[in-house]
Amino acid sequence: MSVIYVLIPIAILLTAIGIYLFFWAVKTEQFDDLEKQGMSILFEDDHDKKSIHQNNNATPITTQIDKKNTSPEQADAQVKK
Repeated sequence: MSVIYVLIPIAILLTAIGIYLFFWAVKTEQFDDLEKQGMSILFEDDHDKKSIHQNNNATPITTQIDKKNTSPEQADAQVKK
């Protein structure tokens, strides 16, 4: 029976903490848009599309340099363009 004297204050304390955390979450707008994060993984961002296309269109530098009679200086000039 003496255990109840310990358990009741613990239960009240945990309930008070839970209520405080709920009101904190509502105040900081944690529950405003529950669907956005779940739907965001289904669609690509514009930034992601640009980086994907840039990576796919990239060609190695060795294929960009004209290999016919070029000296190292000319090759460097072509790479800098």
